[in-house]
Order: sequence, then structure tokens, then C-alpha cells
Amino acid sequence: MTAGALLCVLAAALVPSFLIALVVVGLVRRGARRLGLLDRPTGRKDHAQPIPLGGGIGIWAGVVGTLTVGTAVVWICSKNSTVADWLPQALQANLDGLMNKVAEIWVIAGCGTLLMLLGLWDDRRGIPWWLRLGVEFGVASFCVYWQGLQLTAFIELPWLTGLLSVIWIVALINSFNMLDNMDGLSGGVAAISTTMLAVMLLTTPETGRVQPQVFVATMLFILVGALVGFLWHNWPPAKIFMGDAGSYFIGFWIAVATLLATYTGYQGSSPHAVVAPLIVMAIPLYDMTSVILIRLREGRSPFEGDQRHFSHRLVRLGMTKKQAVLTIYLATATCSLSAILLPRVDWIGAVLIVLGTVLVLCLVRVLESVGRRED
Repeated sequence: MTAGALLCVLAAALVPSFLIALVVVGLVRRGARRLGLLDRPTGRKDHAQPIPLGGGIGIWAGVVGTLTVGTAVVWICSKNSTVADWLPQALQANLDGLMNKVAEIWVIAGCGTLLMLLGLWDDRRGIPWWLRLGVEFGVASFCVYWQGLQLTAFIELPWLTGLLSVIWIVALINSFNMLDNMDGLSGGVAAISTTMLAVMLLTTPETGRVQPQVFVATMLFILVGALVGFLWHNWPPAKIFMGDAGSYFIGFWIAVATLLATYTGYQGSSPHAVVAPLIVMAIPLYDMTSVILIRLREGRSPFEGDQRHFSHRLVRLGMTKKQAVLTIYLATATCSLSAILLPRVDWIGAVLIVLGTVLVLCLVRVLESVGRRED
């Protein structure tokens, strides 16, 4: 694909999703009280006044709205060669492939919509953790076992690959949900990590093919555009929160995209590139794992909300909330940048990249321990 065609694809992914999310989040802000979408202050909340919820509706609308427009354009171009002539030559050559992907992407969008509605219900009424987790596992299992989306892990045990794929989807859903605890945090981390994953796919061709994995990268960039549109309203001091509706949808969309990226191009000289999503998601997964372990150690439910998250622990070190968010952004970018190198190095380089990620997490852990002793 030429640079011009690639720029067209990126613009078609980023611009509509940004504009749709920007407008819809603004509308939800104004109607949040009427919709019953308010996050009221409690003992574990930082804000003193009720803040609108439902920003996740805008993120979802940005993604689904862009998919709707894209589907209509692809369908019209596939039926009318005169209209298709307006497209870059590289895109014209891939129209048939895009048409074959339409049904698959809409099934995924439907599953994401179900999770968004689940989160919206949780935002408005609150639902038991076991019901929430049950629906998440149900949707993840459908995607893995019915749609055939599985991790590229080179494991010779299909049942284990399927199980790990389901766990991966549920883990990312909950990691971004738990990370949503400060203004601009979950949305910003998602935008950084998603961009890095897309760049990796666009810069590494698949084996036996000239083109990189443009379809999955486009899917990721659509989410990036929607996230930036949401962050316009969520940047500190936040005027609206994404809520569970947003974090469930974000975690699911990113998880499925990593499963769709087959990594077949890395199976020959650099199969170690399959760990790239794990490295890119190291910070959200670290936050989720550390919080769960803290709660279990204290004899509390891992699903009980508190202020023991990574961001809160950085604030207790003396950082402002904005500094804590920026620190987590930088940690995410550091891990993600190294992941982009994985397809370009041998196994020794891959080991060094993985060790570098582990050392970043160890450094974070040491800093947190210093803060606890000073308390």
C-alpha cells in the first residue's frame, strides 16, 4: 500500500470517529442527569461534586458510527465501479477483501455493544460482580469458540489456547475498568497502547504478502479517534467520566484486535513477536494484578472498589494527580515502544526487551515500597 493510500485509510479511521465521539460525549454530558448517569461522591471518590457518566457511549458511537459509514462506502464501491474509481488504486484492489470482513467486524461490534450496554446498566443501577463477570466470560467465549478468534501462541494444545484467549479478553476488559480511576487515565493509556499496536502492525508485513495488517490497524485507529474525542471532555479536570460502559468496550475492542492480528508473519524468523500485546498492555495488567493482590491480602473482595490503584499509590508518593497520570502515560509508552522492535530482533533481543519491561515494573514496585515506608 502506498503512503498516500495509507494516509487516506488513517484519515478515514481517525477523523469520523473523533468527530462523532466529540459530539456524542458532549450531548451525553448535557443529558446525564436526565439519563440517570451521575457519579456521585463517596468515601473512595476524589471529586466533591457529581460528575456525569456515560462518556463510554460516545466512544462506542465513534467506533460504531465510523464502521457504519465505512461499511456503506465499501458496499457502494463494490456495487458501482464508477464510484470506486475515486478511491486510491491500492484500496480498489482490496475492496473484495474488505467486503469479506464486513460480517466479521459487525459480529465483533455487536459483542462490544452488548458489553457497553452491560457497563451502562452497571453505571446506572449497579450489578453484582458475578453477573458482570459471567456476561464477560460468555461474550469472550462466543468470540473465541464461535468466531474462532484465538491467541497466536504456538501452543500445540487447542483447548489451552482457547482458554487463554478467553482469559485474555476478560483480563483486558477488567484491567481498563480498574484503570479508570483518575481523569484522563484509562482513555489516555488506551490511546497510547492502541496506537503503538497499530503502528507495529502497519510497519511489519505478513509472511508471503506485501501488505501489513491494515484491516486490524484500521480497527485500532478507529478506537484511537474515538478515545481522543472523549479525552477532549475527560482531560483534567474531567467534565465527564467514561464509566463502565466505556472501559468494558475499550478493553474488549483492544483484546479482540490483538486476537485478529494473527502474527503469521512472525512465525518464521521471529515468533517471539507474539508477546508484543502482553508488553504493550503491561501497565494496565500490572495495575489490575497489584490491586487484586492487595485486596486479597487484606481479606477483601477483589471486586471491592478502593483507592489502592497504581495511580493512587503514585499520589501518595507526593505526585499531583496530573503528574501521576503523566507518569503512567510515560511508563506505557516506554513498554509499548520496545514492543514495536520485537519483529525486528532475534530471540536474544526479544529476551532483552521482555527483561526491560520487567525491570520497568520492578522499578515502579520499588518506588511504591519507598512511599509505603515513609507513610
